[in-house]
Amino acid sequence: MNDCIIGIGSNIEADYHIAEMLRLLSDSVQIVQVSQMVQTKPIGIIDQPDYTNGAVRILTTMQKDELTLFLKQLEDQMGRDRSQQKSGPRNIDLDILIWNNKVVDPDYYTRDFLRISAAELGFIINK
Repeated sequence: MNDCIIGIGSNIEADYHIAEMLRLLSDSVQIVQVSQMVQTKPIGIIDQPDYTNGAVRILTTMQKDELTLFLKQLEDQMGRDRSQQKSGPRNIDLDILIWNNKVVDPDYYTRDFLRISAAELGFIINK
């Protein structure tokens, strides 16, 4: 099984979209633990609602590329509008942060809330 931490973000009906995403995700992977959700200011385009961010730790038989595709399909299924600017509002945003105890998303190093959520789920970076 592959051990993975996925970053979660939403600033459109966040409580609903995050709960629905976790329900849909649990149909395909084993959810180990969900971090606390925190409110964060938007990055990039600041004229938009604050984000709700957190992370979920999962176990999966999928390989990393398969999981990446699955997460994008899940975002699409939930109505993610990819015509918006990259830093624009979104109902759900899912990114693989940690894959088998290795950081795979460079945003981990620049966004405190990602490091805090990953640590809450048991990830400690080996320096």
